[in-house]
Amino acid sequence: MADLTQQQWREQLAKDDNAVILDVRTKAEVEEGYIPNAEHLDIMNAGSFMEGAKKMDPSKNYYVYCKAGGRSAQACMILNSIGYNSTYNLMGGFSQWDGETTI
Repeated sequence: MADLTQQQWREQLAKDDNAVILDVRTKAEVEEGYIPNAEHLDIMNAGSFMEGAKKMDPSKNYYVYCKAGGRSAQACMILNSIGYNSTYNLMGGFSQWDGETTI
């Protein structure tokens, strides 16, 4: 897992053709807005999160975010523990995101 600033996250993501954006917030948070093309997997629902995580492609690079950066860091650690080697946590999370969003 790597913690990336907003700028680092965006720059690395833009150059990565093997990237998946993973939003680990709750459904209610996602309804307030999200980063375009993000996949959603709510970490607060542990069973569903683990089930979804096991179905993902471990060869991909996962750019993970939540509201403030804590849950996404936790999600990256969980993903790393089950065999995902390339996870990138968005420090500051969506609450500090200043890029394009979808509502």
